[in-house]
Amino acid sequence: MNNVKRVQILERLRENNPNPQTELNWSSPFELLIAVLLSAQATDVSVNKATDKLYPVANTPQAIYDLGVEGLKEYIKTIGLFNSKAENTIKTCRMLLDLHNGEVPEDRAALEALPGVGRKTANVVLNTAFGWPTIAVDTHIYRVSNRSKFAMGKTVDDVEQKLLKVVPKEFKLDVHHWLILHGRYTCVARKPRCGSCIIEDLCEFKEKTEV
Repeated sequence: MNNVKRVQILERLRENNPNPQTELNWSSPFELLIAVLLSAQATDVSVNKATDKLYPVANTPQAIYDLGVEGLKEYIKTIGLFNSKAENTIKTCRMLLDLHNGEVPEDRAALEALPGVGRKTANVVLNTAFGWPTIAVDTHIYRVSNRSKFAMGKTVDDVEQKLLKVVPKEFKLDVHHWLILHGRYTCVARKPRCGSCIIEDLCEFKEKTEV
C-alpha cells in the first residue's frame, strides 16, 4: 500500500470519528492503568462491569492495595484470568506507592516495570492518559493492519514499528483508537463487514465480503 492511500484511509477514519476514545471507563491515569491491566484477554464491556463496581469503593493505589488480593478478586472475578490479575494489580499498587508516591509515572520504562504491564499497556496509558503519539497494537490492530495491507508485519511489534513509520504525525495520536474500533466493529475476525466499510475501496484485502 502506498502512502497516498494510507493518508486517504486515515482522513476517512478521522472524518467518521474526529475524537475517538477508548471504550474503557476511566477518570484518572490510575483508573485507566488498572482497567487496561484487567483487559488482557477480556472485553472492555466485561472490564467496565467490574470497574463500575470497584472504582466507587476503591480507585487509588492505597485503596485497592488495602482490599488485598482476596478482596479485589470479589470485584473482578467475572473477568478472565482474574486470579493472576488480582495479584498483579495489588503488586502494581504497592510499587506505585513505594516508588512513585501513588502516581502513575509518565515514563515507559517505569510503566513496563509494573507487574502485568507490558509494552501494549504502557502504550495505551501513555497515549490515552498523557497524550503521547504511541500506537498500542492489539489483536484488532494487528488484524486490520495486515488484512488491509496498511502496515504489514509478522508480529505485533513489527506492526507497531511499521505504523510508527508510515502514519503521518497529525494522525498518530488517534490512529490507535481508529484502528481498534474499526477492527472491533467492521473489520471483524471471522467475516469482515466489507459492504459497510468506509474504506472498502482503499483496502487491499482481496477476499472482500458483501456484508
